[in-house]
Amino acid sequence: MAERPRVWVSQPLFADVIGRLDEHFDVVGTAAVTQHSPDAIAAALREADGALVTLNDAIGAAQVGGASRLRAIANVGVGYNNLDLAALSAAGILATNTPDVLTETTADFGFALMMATARRITEAERWLRDGHWRQWSFESLLGGDIHGATLGILGMGRIGRGIARRASGFGMRVLYHNRSRLPDAVEREHAAEYVGFEALFERADHLVLVLPYSPANHHLVDAAALARLRPHATLTNIARGGLIDEAALADALAAGRLAAAGLDVFEGEPAVNPRLLALRNVVLTPHIASASLATRRAMVALAVANLIAALDRGPDAGRPPSPLNAEALAGGGKRSA
Repeated sequence: MAERPRVWVSQPLFADVIGRLDEHFDVVGTAAVTQHSPDAIAAALREADGALVTLNDAIGAAQVGGASRLRAIANVGVGYNNLDLAALSAAGILATNTPDVLTETTADFGFALMMATARRITEAERWLRDGHWRQWSFESLLGGDIHGATLGILGMGRIGRGIARRASGFGMRVLYHNRSRLPDAVEREHAAEYVGFEALFERADHLVLVLPYSPANHHLVDAAALARLRPHATLTNIARGGLIDEAALADALAAGRLAAAGLDVFEGEPAVNPRLLALRNVVLTPHIASASLATRRAMVALAVANLIAALDRGPDAGRPPSPLNAEALAGGGKRSA
């Protein structure tokens, strides 16, 4: 009997969902949430035919260099800046992600975070819990309106469009900037107006970042971009922390050049810039935009389906639902079983 492929699962996930892998593979799991070192990841991949990993696990040329058996990596997340796709493709290793299943949940959260930021929800709760509420005051904790305001969306992909749909129920005007303009029919469907990068910052009352991170857009939102926002504006980031120069953001918030910020992602996460922690006008959440039970289960299920198909098991063998590097899938160096 042929030896079954071996799969490494880098983090503890939903056991019943991950259990589908046991039907096809010898699974090596991880008992507790672990910040694996680069060397530990390399060692785990060295004996694996496939791997199911999360955003915590950075994988590049050094990690796959000795992994002669490795054929596929299934990433649990729509973002994949933890994977060096060029290195994986060069090694003939297929990579996949989990788009679509988290779109609506993440859009829900992005809109909620924007509202909490504009209306100073967490600041008000801290103030109340700290015992400062002695009497009702007409001018306490005044925030900004969402209804009728101008929403700016930087990155009009699936999640950005989901946020735009929610904005229509609040009578918001929607502006967006994207790497490429959307077709007219899509703009009409989302009642969204395309504007330039600078105009988006200058005109938005509430700006939401929903674009993928890459080295090319590192600190895209820098001091110059922040200076274009008006003092009453808010900035919400549910994309990746590296998009924002956090020192420049802290400067703008502390100086009152920006009303507030809502941040679910951070450049050095799980570490958070101490200056942001100290500011009252920042809503901080620990990278939970997709964190509903149903959605996180669906993400893991899609990653499992990707891995089963990529390693030629099951009815969808050879056809992963969401490949990232099609050249590896097409056989550009794909490793044999």
